[in-house]
Amino acid sequence: MNAVRISGHVDVQHRLSAVVPDSIPPGPVTVLIVGHCDEDDAGEAWMSGVAREWADELSDARQDIYTLSDGAPQKEP
Repeated sequence: MNAVRISGHVDVQHRLSAVVPDSIPPGPVTVLIVGHCDEDDAGEAWMSGVAREWADELSDARQDIYTLSDGAPQKEP
């Protein structure tokens, strides 16, 4: 299965129109529609800030209270 990203347009009658590359043969296709996102810069800045703030805490070995082998809390030394 080949995936190709294209842009299209939905008109007021809810019809989709798009131009596809010649490499796509005629016939049925499956279409995934992702609506236009109007998120502003503040949303992206918030996510980046959270990731930056939590990076040190999440990489701290003292936060590792479960082991990978058993999924149970580690015993205190």
